[in-house]
Amino acid sequence: MSYLKFDKKLMINLEQSLPKEMLRTNRAGAYHCTSIVDCNTRKQHGLLVIPLPGQDTYRPHVLLSSLDETVIQHGAPFNLGLHRYKGGVYSPNGHKYIREFDCDDVPRTTYRVGGVILTKEKIFITKENRILIRYTLVDAHSPTTLCFRPFLAFRDSNALCIQNNDIDGTMTPVTNGISCCLYNGFPTLYMQFSRKVEWVNEPNWYNGIEYVKDLERGVPYSEDLYVPGYFKTNIKKGESIIFSAGVDEISPRNLGKLYETEIATRTKRTSFFNCLKNAAKQFYLTEGNEMYMLSGYPWGVILARNTFMSLPGNTLAINHKEDFEKIMATALKALHEYFETGIPSKKILGIEHPDIPLWAARAIQLYAKNEGMEATRNLYAKDLTEMLDFIINDGHNNLRMHPDGLLTTNGTTHAVSWMNSHLNDRPVIPRTGYLVEFNALWYNALMFAAEMLSESEQYASKAEQYRSIAEKMKQPFIDMFLNDYGYLYDYVDQQFASPEVRPNMVIAIGLDYSPLDRRQRKGVLDVATRELLTPKGLRTLSPKSYGYRPFYLGSPEERELALHQGPARPWLIGFYADAYLRVFGFSGVSYIDRMLIGFEDEMSQGCIGSLSQLYDGNPPFNGRGAISHATNVAEVLRTLRTLKKLNI
Repeated sequence: MSYLKFDKKLMINLEQSLPKEMLRTNRAGAYHCTSIVDCNTRKQHGLLVIPLPGQDTYRPHVLLSSLDETVIQHGAPFNLGLHRYKGGVYSPNGHKYIREFDCDDVPRTTYRVGGVILTKEKIFITKENRILIRYTLVDAHSPTTLCFRPFLAFRDSNALCIQNNDIDGTMTPVTNGISCCLYNGFPTLYMQFSRKVEWVNEPNWYNGIEYVKDLERGVPYSEDLYVPGYFKTNIKKGESIIFSAGVDEISPRNLGKLYETEIATRTKRTSFFNCLKNAAKQFYLTEGNEMYMLSGYPWGVILARNTFMSLPGNTLAINHKEDFEKIMATALKALHEYFETGIPSKKILGIEHPDIPLWAARAIQLYAKNEGMEATRNLYAKDLTEMLDFIINDGHNNLRMHPDGLLTTNGTTHAVSWMNSHLNDRPVIPRTGYLVEFNALWYNALMFAAEMLSESEQYASKAEQYRSIAEKMKQPFIDMFLNDYGYLYDYVDQQFASPEVRPNMVIAIGLDYSPLDRRQRKGVLDVATRELLTPKGLRTLSPKSYGYRPFYLGSPEERELALHQGPARPWLIGFYADAYLRVFGFSGVSYIDRMLIGFEDEMSQGCIGSLSQLYDGNPPFNGRGAISHATNVAEVLRTLRTLKKLNI
């Protein structure tokens, strides 16, 4: 039975099929993303989207927006494409020919046009800016011709194309295809087939193509795309033809072998775990000798906090230890450069935020749980001590350790934590002073470092120092954050203690080391369960709190106000599960297992096979924001791995 399969009834119903999106990447920054009916609904959608070289930050650009196929029999054309035009008009309605779509191996669409049955399969070449599409004529009772019409964009994925006279419409013949470059500064796009085809030069602009997701978000949503002509070829029953779009010319005779080689390396999406495993690897970004973790798609960037938060789940939980070490090496290099110079990285954004060393320490701790203390000490002892000493010695200009060991930060003018929404250059939630998760992560990092380094003569004095600071801050932490209602204040600034029930307190009880005892942890857990838990993660704010906004909808300003005021975050379920298992032990395994069902349901929703950035805080808990988010995939994967170990 296919795990990700959608029948004709769903596919021809655009209300049901358009919201479902699919994503494929090359693990080097390029991707293909669209709806499952191949109708682009976002400006970031495209058949071939690649990052341009020479940029400090990750900036994808859409070269080839889409490829419309037409089946011709007895002189009658049947266009399989689908676009939305001005006024909400969909044309040419090729979705009505779709019999089914499944995504277990590769995205496969099956069309039926009269007596013609045609399949289309797409695959991205690993670490190469090239996508292949294999068309197979499964059945036909008369001579059949296929035409392919490329829709070209050549633009930033966050921009839109408008008809202009600056375009270079030159189409240069190459083996079994053409090449083109519409504007200076872009790479040449090569469109080739596995066998000889006819190119018909018929340049035209297709105006007023609309992207419904951008329309819903209240941002510019209409553009014009250039179509230079179309490819044409005959095809017989049982034959296959492969289309290649890339930034380098390729020998057409190699396309068949290349396709089969790539498909052999794929993990089948035949289970919840396998879907998330594939999603996790899509966040990998390799550039030369360095490796990064993207925050998400389709508008993700390389963020320091997200890198350290998602790194263990997206690598160690799927047995990719070497990738953990490569990505960690790149990230730690940028972090230490910031320590030394005070200049933030242009590549890994947000490395200057005060909590970054704390999240980095947790990532190393999770590596130790996977690989053992000795191996971790040999690899990361120096990095860990430098991070902790940087904090102890007031190396950061916005993080201060007080005599009692607790940390404070200033978040009044700029957001300093993961709750980082801004409006009019001011944080929507001005969390400042003593932040609960900062101090919980700090205590955890100190205790972990003390344990790991205590077995080393070289670091024995460091271990004792770290343990002493942790013991000193334990009671002040409890006095500062634990209130009479049994939960933790979100932050405390001078005489003000934020009473809002937020999930940051769950981080404090989910870490391996917590200042709270088991009874206190259970009290916090009870409040979180009662007020924050949803089938899609933990709410960012309790519904009982003033300003609760459960739906991430409306204008950009309205969405920014709602971002951390109620919508649920799946990644927090990792800390919740850890806390629950620490409080209830093995008796909590079945409960956590049942809780994950809500995430498995999402495998056939939104971006199929992955998890969205956030979900509405109220039913029906619809997915919003980025369609595939690294921290969410990582923490659910890590939780699945934990349950697997406990069930062995």
